[in-house]
Amino acid sequence: MSKTGPVGKQKANYVEKAAMCIDLAVVPVAGRGTRLLPLTKSQPKEMLPVGRKPVVQYVVEELARCGIGRVLFITGPGKTAIENHFDIDAELIALLRETGKEELLAELAFEREDVQYLYTRQRRQLGLGHAVLCAEP
Repeated sequence: MSKTGPVGKQKANYVEKAAMCIDLAVVPVAGRGTRLLPLTKSQPKEMLPVGRKPVVQYVVEELARCGIGRVLFITGPGKTAIENHFDIDAELIALLRETGKEELLAELAFEREDVQYLYTRQRRQLGLGHAVLCAEP
């Protein structure tokens, strides 16, 4: 049977409309990463590299490609590296331009994405469900 029949088209339209309505993504990053110790003792697990990028950057880039306009990170103690990573670093951009390293500016393209980054703290580590509840206004 073909999936392109009336039911398949209705489902595709529903998914497309639902995606257009989603503007905020919640990214829980408060955990301590104990399974990856000692690697995560001084560096958040979300900032560990996969290739030349931290894993959390791949998440944000995919969310931006899907049209998500706001990303809310649920953070915990010692997670300032995530905020620092997604801040626009005007000094670094200027340095790359001055030193003729324009090709590296493409690596910072996520800074130019039309995405607003928000942060809230999960004060007590009570699990993933609690972290998601921290996103409530």
